[in-house]
Amino acid sequence: MAALILFNLLFTDAMETAGRLMFRGQALTPEQVSAANIHAYVGISVLVLGLIRLCLRLVQGVPPEPRQEPPFLRAVVKISHWAFYALFVAMPLAGIGAWYFGNKTAAFAHTGPLKILMWALIVAHIGGALVHQFYWKTDVLKRMTSGR
Repeated sequence: MAALILFNLLFTDAMETAGRLMFRGQALTPEQVSAANIHAYVGISVLVLGLIRLCLRLVQGVPPEPRQEPPFLRAVVKISHWAFYALFVAMPLAGIGAWYFGNKTAAFAHTGPLKILMWALIVAHIGGALVHQFYWKTDVLKRMTSGR
């Protein structure tokens, strides 16, 4: 999922061009539609995988937090993880609303606040993993990368 999300966050030119033309009422070439559809299909994949992850989390639960983590940060971690799950659903749905239904509000939400929040959470997530690895010396990074 991380690779798919980063792909869509970094490679937006084709979809941005197609969206701009679409909202101006201009015709898109088949090549532009194909290139934009890659972004759309990756986003739909993120939505499906995000829902699967959410179901697994609800059924299987999550590993316990490390004892070294302060209680305040445990709350921050829970909020940020649930924010990720919300974005795994909201961002693709906003993209679907923009691309398939021509909704400008959805397009704004997708390319504006939701995208900024996703980047902020990614940076915080990486920072938190590094703090766990090098400051608290926990196994959180290993759990994140190996699933154990």
